[in-house]
Amino acid sequence: MKLKTLFLLLFLFAVINAQAQSSSDLKHQRDVLTQQLEQLNREYQETATSKKTTLKQLKLLKQQINLREEKINNINSQVRNLDNQISESNHSVRNLQSQLDQLKKEYAAMVLFSYRNQSAYNKLMFIFAAKDFNQAYKRLKYLQQIGTYRERQAGYIQETQTQLHVKIVELGNSKKEKNNLLKDQQKEKATLGNERNNEVEVVANLSKHEKQLKKQQEDVQRKIIKTNREINAAIRRDIEEARRKAEAKAAAAAKANAVNGESTVSKPKNITKNSSDSEVLNATPEAAKLSNDFLENRGQLPWPVTNGAVKQGFGLYYDSEKIKNESFGWDIKTNPGASVRSVFQGTVRNVSNISGTYLIVIEHGEYYTAYSNLKSVSVSPGQKIGTKQTLGTVATDSSTGEAILTFSLYKAKTPVNPKIWLTPN
Repeated sequence: MKLKTLFLLLFLFAVINAQAQSSSDLKHQRDVLTQQLEQLNREYQETATSKKTTLKQLKLLKQQINLREEKINNINSQVRNLDNQISESNHSVRNLQSQLDQLKKEYAAMVLFSYRNQSAYNKLMFIFAAKDFNQAYKRLKYLQQIGTYRERQAGYIQETQTQLHVKIVELGNSKKEKNNLLKDQQKEKATLGNERNNEVEVVANLSKHEKQLKKQQEDVQRKIIKTNREINAAIRRDIEEARRKAEAKAAAAAKANAVNGESTVSKPKNITKNSSDSEVLNATPEAAKLSNDFLENRGQLPWPVTNGAVKQGFGLYYDSEKIKNESFGWDIKTNPGASVRSVFQGTVRNVSNISGTYLIVIEHGEYYTAYSNLKSVSVSPGQKIGTKQTLGTVATDSSTGEAILTFSLYKAKTPVNPKIWLTPN
């Protein structure tokens, strides 16, 4: 019986411990969601002070609603966990109470037996009534063990009472925490309702300016397309120029050797029209070393801004209108007027104005980095630059108030995900 009770207590402890760990994770998630909601609310309040309703307000509201729903689901999970804990605690309380009653009953019987046999004469009669010496010895030990066992039972009763008190306190705390969570849940639901009403109002206001907003979105898409086209063109021109120089150098070396009648001039890499872009860009020892140095720093390159967060990642995505798009880099949200810096040493190959903001393309051997949506620039084409050197400042969108830098990374003409190249932020 005692062994079964021990196993039961160990099992309940393991279950409660697992639930406690899960509850701890849920609490941490709820705290993170609360912080994110507070940040979004601050941003929304900043945009709400503007007389003109913007797309940013709608986007922030949608983000708030999604996070609010996630927080409510998190609270529901916590409540379910607490319900399980309360159920387990009630079960433990009932078991401990049952054990306590049984221990008290057994203890009362022992006390009664001891009372009836408390006379030394009765104890001696009990011993001397034995059939032989061995039985008399066993009866003597039995009387001694009764006293010890009674003390042990008293200890069991006290320990069980302590455990019962602890479980009752835990049960009370769990019920109190559940009540607090339910109050928080009601508050979040009320706030969610207000946010949904605000969303309807913002959508109604935006619908009045639908044509203007649609034009703004189309302008943004055209700018993105134009920027990508300019990056590809700059890289293509640079590769073609590198190929032309390599072919000219090879031809000059071949001519010099022909005049001298022997190979007195070191022969450069044989670059032809069929050579790959990688071979062309690594035709010189200097370029090959720069490419290798860039590759060795994969995962350790500094961010192009000192403070920032990825707003749109690399690859396919769907916009607010459920239209499929593809991003060839990262849109990094940073502070208005933030400085933009090079992630590695290299040579500036292109500085161009794209619809009022600047684009910079830098060559690092066979790798290229592109920085677009700059308000101002402090470098020029052909200039050698170092790692973390300032290139200019990021532009701020007048309609949204956001400062977004678009950063792209290419291996020759192929775009690659900056995530595997930049140091974790």
